[in-house]
Amino acid sequence: MEKIGIIDLGSNSARLVIVELFGEGHFMVVDEIKESVRLGQDMERDGFLKPQRVAETIRTLKMFKKLADASKVDRIIAVATAAVRRAKNQRSFLDEIQATCGIKVKVLSEEEEATLVYRGVINSMDVPKGVILEIGGGSTKIVYYNRRNMLNCTSLPFGAVTLTDLFKNDGLTPEQQAEKIEEFFTEQLSAIEWLHEVDPDAQMIGVGGSFRNIFKISKMVRKYPLDNVHNYTLPVEDFDAIYDMIKVLDLDKKRKIKGISSERADILPAALAVVKAFTRFMHFENFTVSGMGLREGIMFNQAMPVTLEKPISDILGYSLSTLVKFYECNEAHVEHVVNLSVQLFKQLRVLHKFPRQYLKILKVAATLHDCGCRIKYYNHQKHSCYMILNSTLYGISHRELVLAAFVAGCHKKEDIAPADWLRYKDLVLEEDLEAVKKLGVILRIAESLDRGCSGTIKGINCDVLGDSVIMKTEVEGDASLEIRDAMNANAEFRKFFRKNLEIL
Repeated sequence: MEKIGIIDLGSNSARLVIVELFGEGHFMVVDEIKESVRLGQDMERDGFLKPQRVAETIRTLKMFKKLADASKVDRIIAVATAAVRRAKNQRSFLDEIQATCGIKVKVLSEEEEATLVYRGVINSMDVPKGVILEIGGGSTKIVYYNRRNMLNCTSLPFGAVTLTDLFKNDGLTPEQQAEKIEEFFTEQLSAIEWLHEVDPDAQMIGVGGSFRNIFKISKMVRKYPLDNVHNYTLPVEDFDAIYDMIKVLDLDKKRKIKGISSERADILPAALAVVKAFTRFMHFENFTVSGMGLREGIMFNQAMPVTLEKPISDILGYSLSTLVKFYECNEAHVEHVVNLSVQLFKQLRVLHKFPRQYLKILKVAATLHDCGCRIKYYNHQKHSCYMILNSTLYGISHRELVLAAFVAGCHKKEDIAPADWLRYKDLVLEEDLEAVKKLGVILRIAESLDRGCSGTIKGINCDVLGDSVIMKTEVEGDASLEIRDAMNANAEFRKFFRKNLEIL
């Protein structure tokens, strides 16, 4: 196991993320610290990083180094983006960091930065065709990809900090400033020829701190039940309502809005104006927020060097495997329970009639059904439910995540509190509750059929005959423990499938 520190020195903020690399190609974030340094502020006049900003950044990096050392980080990867890239005093700034902090910073080119953002997104989202909009403090990246191949990218030399500085005018109201930024950004978009060739089916993906703030505000407005920013989808109509509310407010009132971080309140309107101009120019009806970006692009490259050449093919499978290893689950048992669950799902399709999408939900629940044991064995299914709901899973929608969590949560017994289910009423359908309970029974039987964690039962053949389902097991050795335990699910099986269960 190796521990690395990733420092991202942006135009608005500096961030240290501490990451553990483990298990041949997997990683997990174990600590993070962020400071607002506003390195790119007031640069537009002469192109120099200002002494006050440099001093604040040096203090922040010394603090980061102290935390990295205390965390026993093996190595630090530090990168800088737009502000440092454009600074006329770049060399002296980097030399001072090296001398005072012992940190060597690599200044990313526009293409390198855009590529890392793309890798962070493409290895964590199951969106085969998309347009990524990443709004930084000092630059805005637009990346177009199709069939998981990056086709075009453009980096515009302004972001939330620089746009706020450019259009700072005491004679304009906050709303007028926002409209000026919209107009300016739309002109920039018109000059990007390849944008007119983007496939109409491409989905918009938002990356960066401003999109995370949009999620927080929208979460408050919608009373959204999940804290997962990654894969959060927002209709443009709902975004427009947020934008219209914020763009007319003065700074003090913006700071009082729940969801807006105080350090970003002054620059958020500029970022929102960029989003407004982009969605209108591209005619997007909704967009999805990615919690993964440049830093995660570095993480993937470090943990899995193959991602330098091509993206991960099975995003969901990769992230499930990461969690299984991180939670130290019994990998052989997990694999066997998943396999038996899939067999049961397919052979009982004549009874449950679920579409294929539910198989994906069952696989997630089967893979992580025992992760709650890391908290406590007793009632571990409830802990598994909570852990799945709050996990970092890629390639799965929020609705699928909720359903998988509830399947895992009821796989020991039918145990779904109406109040818990009602909390997610805006994400799930009415018929999903019965589906979850049926999948929970399937998972319970599959888990029981490997009760000894020995793989004794190799396969299952189900016959639906009259009022009974006869499960014939293919065994190697004594399977009496497994069959007896699985038969304890008979009452629930009969309740939900309206058939008696026999296991031979």
